[in-house]
Amino acid sequence: MKIALDYDRTYTEDPGLWAAFIKIAADRGHVVKIVTMRRPDERITNVPVEVIYTSRKAKASATQADVWIDDSPHWIYQDAA
Repeated sequence: MKIALDYDRTYTEDPGLWAAFIKIAADRGHVVKIVTMRRPDERITNVPVEVIYTSRKAKASATQADVWIDDSPHWIYQDAA
């Protein structure tokens, strides 16, 4: 399964929980990636997985995922200003 995990106000709310989740998911053969609307110059360095930066574009346009975990799911299909 491909899992897209939001960073701001999702991962950041409980990094320990999400790090454990990522490890369990990876141990079971799943792929978890952080998908954020940040630009590449707004670096995220404290996560144990690949980070995909969409530069304020809809997240679904940047990657394929089977499951999305996001506190603001409208950004999966909607660009930001």
